[in-house]
Amino acid sequence: MKFVAVRCARFAAEAPPTSSYSRIRVRGTRAVRLVWHDGSVPLRDPAPPVIGRPLGLSSLPRRGALRLFGASAIGVPVVVALSACAEDDSIHAPDPLAAQELRARADAAAATAAIATAPQSQAALTTIATERTAHADALRAEIERVIGVYGDGTTPVHRTAAPSPTETPSAPPTVASLRMQLTASGQQAVDTARGQNGYRAALLASISASCATQAGVLLA
Repeated sequence: MKFVAVRCARFAAEAPPTSSYSRIRVRGTRAVRLVWHDGSVPLRDPAPPVIGRPLGLSSLPRRGALRLFGASAIGVPVVVALSACAEDDSIHAPDPLAAQELRARADAAAATAAIATAPQSQAALTTIATERTAHADALRAEIERVIGVYGDGTTPVHRTAAPSPTETPSAPPTVASLRMQLTASGQQAVDTARGQNGYRAALLASISASCATQAGVLLA
């Protein structure tokens, strides 16, 4: 036990002091100060910043560089898609509802013109003209809904072939001729409805029923 105590005291006397001190060492053209703490681990001061270093991609954080390249990669297909939409000059087939819209407007004009030949039926003819105009407006609204609208409210360019025109009589129609015209319009509307579904089929069926009522009741 005595020997051990002597050895410990000797090692304690030879141990370096626990106070901190520093020493300057010149390395190349830069002075580096080495700092010892408690005589164990040397700590090196951080290197001074280099003045005049150009700022490039290497100075960006890794996450920032990924965001930059990611935004560029996403922007490429968006530009290509917009260019493709802008260059779409193809002519599409006319909407099946377009012909029914033209017939509705022709029926409305014929009902208004028939008032000259049958003034006693003015109330019925005015009602028919109003209802057929409403049919045409509803058909046009559905056609434009299918084409779509851009986010800024503008309508995209959608080139379509013109539907078959309707015949316009040169003289004001009679009530009998208008009745036949409305019957034919109702039949065409129900024929077109067989090739549609959902709201479109229901709209055409409703128009067909209205034409039948106009021809069979209002003009009876």
